[in-house]
Amino acid sequence: MRGAPTILHLDMDAFYAAVEQAAKPSLRGKPVVVGGLGPRGVVATASYEARRFGVHSAMPTAQARRRCPNAAYLTPRFALYRQVSDAVMALLAELSPLVEPLSLDEAFVDLEAGGTPPDVRAAQATGRRLRGDIRAATGLSGSVGLAGSKMLAKIASEQAKPDGLVTIRPGTEQGLLAPLSVRTLPGVGPATADTLRRAGIHTVGEAVEAGEAELLRLLGRAHGSGLYAMARGIDDRPVVAERPSKSVSVEDTFDIDVTDRGRVQRELDRLAERCAARLRSAGRSGRTVVIKVRSYDFSTLTRSDTLRGPTDDPVVIREAAARLLDTVDTTAGVRLLGVGVSGLADFTQEDLFAQALPQEAPGPRTPGDEPAEGVPRLRPRGPGEEPASEAAPRGPHRWLPGLDVRHAVHGPGWVQGSGVGRVTVRFERPGSPPGRVRTFRADDPALEPGEPLPLVPGRDTSGRASGGAGAQTSASSSPASRPKPSPPAAVPDSPAAGMSSP
Repeated sequence: MRGAPTILHLDMDAFYAAVEQAAKPSLRGKPVVVGGLGPRGVVATASYEARRFGVHSAMPTAQARRRCPNAAYLTPRFALYRQVSDAVMALLAELSPLVEPLSLDEAFVDLEAGGTPPDVRAAQATGRRLRGDIRAATGLSGSVGLAGSKMLAKIASEQAKPDGLVTIRPGTEQGLLAPLSVRTLPGVGPATADTLRRAGIHTVGEAVEAGEAELLRLLGRAHGSGLYAMARGIDDRPVVAERPSKSVSVEDTFDIDVTDRGRVQRELDRLAERCAARLRSAGRSGRTVVIKVRSYDFSTLTRSDTLRGPTDDPVVIREAAARLLDTVDTTAGVRLLGVGVSGLADFTQEDLFAQALPQEAPGPRTPGDEPAEGVPRLRPRGPGEEPASEAAPRGPHRWLPGLDVRHAVHGPGWVQGSGVGRVTVRFERPGSPPGRVRTFRADDPALEPGEPLPLVPGRDTSGRASGGAGAQTSASSSPASRPKPSPPAAVPDSPAAGMSSP
């Protein structure tokens, strides 16, 4: 536990939805929900305008539509979110060499390692400067918490939302924590909270009053002692710059249970290709291939196969996944399918005797040893050639709401809706006034999928000004800056006891 608030926690405000509002001028100030749009879709992020209707992350999209039918429901664009995240993380890296990303929109920073003096005013000045730099680079807002430990810094950033900065001063930790729910503490999930509730422990203060012996009896030695320390504000976890990935995986949930074995195989092939592409983009390889199959009744099983050496070859991964699928009965229907690779390494084992057959696709074989109907024949990848994005030939475009398009005459836009052979597109770009809406045939040859445009005109995806001079603009001069949203009722207007908000 530090004697100064030199651990910073940044949490971007409603990140996915805020990126969409910044990229789509017609949606600014309006309810926006990003997530799965099918019958089994789940909300990833809701804007603060949508949260006022009770919409929140992890809520089924169908329920969100009932609560907020007038919101814009958009398909996630993770490529754009990652670009914006990279720009934000680059700003954090300028503060300190110790930056611990937790997700695309959240990270811890050790300010002392970056040379910030260990006092309150210096830490607050750094936090204010960071928030201004983020708004200037991306047009988005982030909430900052400052404290002497990671746990308290995260609590502070929650209190700062949206678009604020809160500092927990040393010596005020226990008074601040006492009235909070035990769910606030790291490692306390629903099961642990339920165990504590049955023992009459609902708040952090009640956990301290119960004493360490009682928590050990309820939760066991390791969990109980750790929770008792956290409840008293003791958290000595360091900020770790590198958190090595243990696996890379992709998965899809189907709107309707898949019972056709051929389609299950094709979906698995496609997931294996995506998994291999992620491995390559990360510069990693792996030696254990894992498949995940969730049935119609939510029962889930996994199967794994360890190869002779690490690989990032999509053909090897596809064949291993196909062998694993041969051991699974899918006739009752598949709800979710996933492919992953673990045992990661930074090199690839070139094995001339690898399990893959480089000339053929995996899966069921006909007596003549030909690929099954509907499964394309593969060929070895040429030098410098990227893996195909899908195993099966592409069909007609799927015009999903929120995705980027480009029209040969009208330029870039995004899909506002589609159906009955038509697609409605709004033509606008970040920083422009709300654009016009036009409707086209779904098979219009002039309409093609597009690429996301930078959020702030004149800046590349790193968030740096492309013109050289004037890269450090103020928040008020940023062309994509937006008024600070009013906080929801659940967030107090004034800092909690022991907190300060400059």
